Amino acid sequence: METVGHHYIVEGSGCNADVISRVEQVEQIMVRAAEVADVQVWAISFHRFRPTGVSGVVVISESHLSVHTWPEVGYVALDIFTCGDRAKPEAAVQHALKAFGAQNMHITEVTRGLDEGDKIYFHSMITWEENLPENVLDHQPRRRRRAAGRRRRSGSR
Repeated sequence: METVGHHYIVEGSGCNADVISRVEQVEQIMVRAAEVADVQVWAISFHRFRPTGVSGVVVISESHLSVHTWPEVGYVALDIFTCGDRAKPEAAVQHALKAFGAQNMHITEVTRGLDEGDKIYFHSMITWEENLPENVLDHQPRRRRRAAGRRRRSGSR
């Protein structure tokens, strides 16, 4: 079964407030995450909110990486979507969480654009939560599970 891309929706808890409150640091981390994912950066836009928080997006040829931070509670929300076979979105997730100092993570991986040959696209989801391993950059990402066929409406098949 072919897929168009992989979309990671990530909650990072216990992050370093000094890091996630600084727009320059957050931007550098996200641009580096794109580099680690082996994708091409097209545009970068980041904004610091008063009194705290940063939001930003790195537009890539393969889609996007975005982030929103809440330093007052040590929380980061990441959204990383890549298409194509070459991109390594798991590496971007791992790099960003380590650089933000996350202690815990909750990840939902959405496999997007699945097709069973009928050009009717659907997605599948896997979600998990865990403590961030010390050696996160050496950590092997979870193996992608093959998506089960989608459910058909009554009367189909």
